[in-house]
Amino acid sequence: MRHLVLYLLALGAGVSVATQQVLNGNLRTALNSPAWAGLVSYAVGLITMIATVIVLGERIPSWKTIAGVPWYAWSGGVFGGVFILLVILLLPSLGAATLFALVVAGQVLVAVTLDHFGAFGLAPHPIGAARLAGAALLIAGVVLIRE
Repeated sequence: MRHLVLYLLALGAGVSVATQQVLNGNLRTALNSPAWAGLVSYAVGLITMIATVIVLGERIPSWKTIAGVPWYAWSGGVFGGVFILLVILLLPSLGAATLFALVVAGQVLVAVTLDHFGAFGLAPHPIGAARLAGAALLIAGVVLIRE
């Protein structure tokens, strides 16, 4: 039962990402700027996370904790910013279905690779035949979903 809840939450995250990007596309059109649309999206996200920290009663991490964070862990926001900007730029040309099929395929291919090598502190999960078949099926899905 616990796995089912986790799977449903993960599906909800996917729904959230796709919906966010379509709404960001609307914002791009309204503001006539992909950069401003991305900035507004991140600003609203920042306000949401501040509210979450307050509601959960999270304490500010100590300087010792902050200093112990690996250098690469700080770059997640950069990748998020690149993601938001690229999706805002590509959505009108590719459409939501093709764009997100490509996004998911890219995510899975990188995730399988990171898992295989245990990159960035992940527990290694070697690439096997089933994972390779799944990646191949995702790529086939991208080809089939294109318009």
